[in-house]
Amino acid sequence: MANTMIAPEALPDARKYLIFGVMAFGQFLALIDIQIVASSLNEVRAGLSASADEISWVQTAYLMAELVMIPFAAFLAQAMSTRWLFALSAGLFTVASALCGLAWSIESMIAFRALQGFVGGAMVPTVFATGFVLFTGKQRAMIPAILGMVSVLAPTMGPTLGGWITDAFSWRWIFYVNIVPGTLVAVLAFLLIRVDQADPSMLRRIDWMHLAAMAVFLGGLEYVLEEGPRNDWFEDEAIAIGGWLSFVALLLFLERSFRSSRPIVSLTPFRRPTFVFACVFNLVIGFGIYSATYLVPVFLGTVRGYNASEIGTTVFVAGLIQMLGVPVAAALSQRIDPRIMITCGLGLFAAGLWMFSFMTPEWGFHALLWPQAVRSFAIMLCIVPSVTMALAGFEGPELRYASGLFNLMRNLGGAIGIALVNTWLQDNGRLHMLRLGEALGSAGRSGGELIEALARHASTITPDPARALMMAQALAGRIVQREALTLAFNDVFRLMALLFLAALVLVPFCRPVRQG
Repeated sequence: MANTMIAPEALPDARKYLIFGVMAFGQFLALIDIQIVASSLNEVRAGLSASADEISWVQTAYLMAELVMIPFAAFLAQAMSTRWLFALSAGLFTVASALCGLAWSIESMIAFRALQGFVGGAMVPTVFATGFVLFTGKQRAMIPAILGMVSVLAPTMGPTLGGWITDAFSWRWIFYVNIVPGTLVAVLAFLLIRVDQADPSMLRRIDWMHLAAMAVFLGGLEYVLEEGPRNDWFEDEAIAIGGWLSFVALLLFLERSFRSSRPIVSLTPFRRPTFVFACVFNLVIGFGIYSATYLVPVFLGTVRGYNASEIGTTVFVAGLIQMLGVPVAAALSQRIDPRIMITCGLGLFAAGLWMFSFMTPEWGFHALLWPQAVRSFAIMLCIVPSVTMALAGFEGPELRYASGLFNLMRNLGGAIGIALVNTWLQDNGRLHMLRLGEALGSAGRSGGELIEALARHASTITPDPARALMMAQALAGRIVQREALTLAFNDVFRLMALLFLAALVLVPFCRPVRQG
């Protein structure tokens, strides 16, 4: 039976909004679990007696598996129907969450997190495609705005929510909290979603070589990006092997994409230049969103010494401004050319990042308020037109493939971004430490006078002169390190701002998009 889409006008508006609401909430659950363990990794590590190297795989396993599923979801939606795919995805995500909470070792946790990321990843692109099928005109304009907000807000809230749950109960509850809402989403999806029909014969003709090549390519790429900054990139043998396997798998994946009679991922959407440009924009947007969301809490934790609740309070304004920007972005998308809108969005995002590049070690809530507000408002002006340019004009199975590829670009941009900013942060931090050390050494007596002043202050705490001197030297070292790290953060934000300005060069080459 061919996969056919039911006409959206056959469903009443209330039913369409309910279906979309259920699917958007399922997407929120899948995305928030990317980062919900970020602030609780120490507790998970202690509870499972894991090493520092092992605990990082709790995040990496989820991301690797999710990356594989996002483009694969389009094939499964045609073979199983949107109803069965989304219901099973939500149901298995709930089961995997419960298993993560019950994990008895680090090996079991990594396996269950990979399962959780794989089955949950199907919900992310499916809701984009379904939203564009259900709605037209002004109603459709809200789809990229709402889903864009969910895509950004969920990872932002994850660490704060996870830290609060861990402090209030235990780390296992950051997984148990998914059970009730996940079950509700699975049941409602099964009862409500009726937008297409299944084609089970596709499952009997699946190209397993194509699937394996995609899994090795994306999984290997994510492994290299996650582990590279911590292990000196390709100087590490395991990372070098992972990189070569990923490259060879990419070549095989492309070969099967063009020559297979039944590819699991169709690359035909890339025939449209506007879709290509939209994917590049989404890659840059994902780079900026995930990197900035990652850097601000790291700055507050390492430089300011904030705890999880203080960090959550400081970054809360970002989520608030994002929600306020949703109706504005949706309204503008109906009135102005998407190219003009994304130009404003990219420029404003670059301005927000540039404002971050003047930080001092004393920056807190009030100093970060306006940079966060500008950047957060710009996010919606970037996402809404990029989604419109990417998905407008596609229908049927091609719409599903376009949604999967487009969402994959945002996640890849985030993975690349976090890897690069970590590398930049480490390299620039070391460089500024050397420069500050040289400056103190060449400043004559100023460095020695600083140590002596600190030692005199320390002598009020301890009568031992040697101990006071050691305390003074340690404090001076921490001050220099904090200043060097702050300068490194500023450098990274400045580089990110320049990347967004560079992306503006592509806008004039985009063709006008015919909106539904």
